[in-house]
Amino acid sequence: MLKLNKFKSIIQRLSLLCILLYVISCSDEGGKYNVFKYNLISHPNSLDPAFAKSKSEIWVTSHIFTTLVKLNKDGEIVPSGAKHWNISEDGLKYTFNLNTNFRFGNTALADEYKPRSVKAEDYKYSLSRIIDSTVNSPGRWIFENKIKDENSFIVLDDSTFIIELTQPFRPFLSLLTMQYCSAVPKEAVESKNRVWKDNPIGSGPYQFKKWIKNQNIFLTPNKSFASNIGNLDGIKIHFIKDRKIAFLELLNKNLDYISGLESSFINEMLTSDGDLQEKHSNSIIFKKSLYLNSEYIGINTANLQNAHPLKNKLIRQALNYSIDKNQLLLSLRNSIGFPAVNGFCPVGLNPQFSAIKGFKYDFDKAKSLINKSGIDLELMPPIVLNTNKDYEDIMLFVAKQWEKLGLKVKVELMESSVLREGMRNGNISVFRASWIGDYPDPENFMSLFYSKNGAPPNYTRFENKLFDNLYELSNLETNDSLRTELFLQMENILLEEAPIIFLFYDQSSNFYSKSISGISNNITHLLDVENISKIAD
Repeated sequence: MLKLNKFKSIIQRLSLLCILLYVISCSDEGGKYNVFKYNLISHPNSLDPAFAKSKSEIWVTSHIFTTLVKLNKDGEIVPSGAKHWNISEDGLKYTFNLNTNFRFGNTALADEYKPRSVKAEDYKYSLSRIIDSTVNSPGRWIFENKIKDENSFIVLDDSTFIIELTQPFRPFLSLLTMQYCSAVPKEAVESKNRVWKDNPIGSGPYQFKKWIKNQNIFLTPNKSFASNIGNLDGIKIHFIKDRKIAFLELLNKNLDYISGLESSFINEMLTSDGDLQEKHSNSIIFKKSLYLNSEYIGINTANLQNAHPLKNKLIRQALNYSIDKNQLLLSLRNSIGFPAVNGFCPVGLNPQFSAIKGFKYDFDKAKSLINKSGIDLELMPPIVLNTNKDYEDIMLFVAKQWEKLGLKVKVELMESSVLREGMRNGNISVFRASWIGDYPDPENFMSLFYSKNGAPPNYTRFENKLFDNLYELSNLETNDSLRTELFLQMENILLEEAPIIFLFYDQSSNFYSKSISGISNNITHLLDVENISKIAD
């Protein structure tokens, strides 16, 4: 009889679990459960924030974990796990006073784990993991050449955490907003009863529930979260690779939110002026946001023979002047984005943005520069533009613009992984690329041209002593206005030397159901789910 009762108990537990999973899955069909359903193009490899490198990993872990500081919708650094902080006058000591209301949550798959407060010791452990060579976190670069070792992370008491730097680094606080720097509980990470990367526990607004690989991730509200959140009963994340299909799922109310543009489907979604098509306006909201993303064509002159015309900066300047960026955005991007005519840092990042006078479309100027260079275009070898399929239309547009100058241009399509590898090893000379800011500071964008950096991020192998000196000074400068002036000088060097072709500053494109409120994307295009609510279907 005892064995029979035990068996019945097991059956009952399994039945309850099945019912729970069924309820969550059936939320797609409507009903009383407010489940926010959104799509990510790529699937995460891990839910461990120490490995949050891709967009999908960053978005999902941001729902589950918290960092000492975070970015608000305007890109400003605001309190999160730390309620306030102090930076010493010499810029070497960062003292954080923690918000004691933050608590690690729990999950149905972690019955042995009990919720508890996040303490300073947790941040010491979490940040030490990033620099631990045995962990091999891709975020290790955050602290390279900035701290001595794990002893630079100091616990004064449960609510006071200190980081000591070896030298000032002005944007250091911005670095700490990255998901790599999330607080994780040691006892859960090192538990032998779980695979941590597949079953995490954090102190964010939502907690992990279930992961069906290559299909969905389910999250539920963290009842231990430090502040109020929206009215959602859960979040269901889909992984539909085709943006066209995802948009159709949004129209059919199987998704509540999607992000990004599909070139073959863009006219179905937007007018040429970048507004939502009228036929969708009754059910969908479209929102454009500033995005730390600069699109460009890189020129690796180190991979060119000494006599190659692209070694001549006048030719590179001419290539920049010859592209009608406004027409490019209008005809191929439905006016999403801004022409890159104010340097490399995107809109909203550099206070002196409007003072930077870059390459506006000027065909006559381009022809004049070619004549001034003394190079006979008839003898110039074809420029091979390397790109992936997603940007073929933009590169063909650029090629036609350059051909009007008398240049010979060939667009070479490559798999994305092959293109990235070619950029890393320096085997390709001209390539389409973009730089999405890791954090909101001009230093992150200028780092692409610092000669002591390898590839990534310095894919062009650009080397300029004055630029390097200015870059190094900017990291030590504590006066904001003086630091801004240093960035202005760096931008002007880039405009003079033209190691890249400046294309456009991107915007994030977000589509969501009118039943959703509280949607927020910050300047790094991170979806903040904390305040999202939904009207039940």
